[in-house]
Amino acid sequence: MVRARPTALLVDLDGVLRRWDPEVPARIEAAHGLPPGSLEKTAMDWSRLRPAITGEVTHAGWMAGVAEALGAPEAVAEWQRYRGEVDPDVLAFVREARAGGVPVAIATNATDTLDADLATLGLTGEVDAVVNSSAVGAHKPTREFFAAAAKALRTLPDRMLLIDDSDRFVRGARVVGLSAYRWNGPADLPYLRAALGLS
Repeated sequence: MVRARPTALLVDLDGVLRRWDPEVPARIEAAHGLPPGSLEKTAMDWSRLRPAITGEVTHAGWMAGVAEALGAPEAVAEWQRYRGEVDPDVLAFVREARAGGVPVAIATNATDTLDADLATLGLTGEVDAVVNSSAVGAHKPTREFFAAAAKALRTLPDRMLLIDDSDRFVRGARVVGLSAYRWNGPADLPYLRAALGLS
């Protein structure tokens, strides 16, 4: 069976639309005498991360737990002041999709600071919807998260294309009926334009 062309686009934020410079945390860890990689490793521990991205704990509460675990509140505060950078190629693609009549949503596992981050990054108003796991109360790649995304874009799951840098999230999206593409970098954009009928 030939799948119908996607008519709506879900774009992951971190690792796709937003890039993080690994030198920033490395520099902070070195300055504060922390082991390399410890900031991210401690923050991404699932027992700490899951409550933050499902809205059970605030971003501030999450970071307080990270600071306590590391015994380094100053380092965590400094790390949190860095909010990443927008990938200009992906932003151009998002604008192109919307101009071509394809509605676009940011679909991300995030905390209650997402709206502020989008404002800081200049992304407010650049998409048709924002699907934030902490607002939905369910994280990628659950069926509930993608159902919320379909509702936000007023479409059916099988008409949405997810672009994500996580193999697990891509597989999970496919399980619930979405088209999904594992993001490797801007070299993927010609294929994605064609998939949406933009080229």
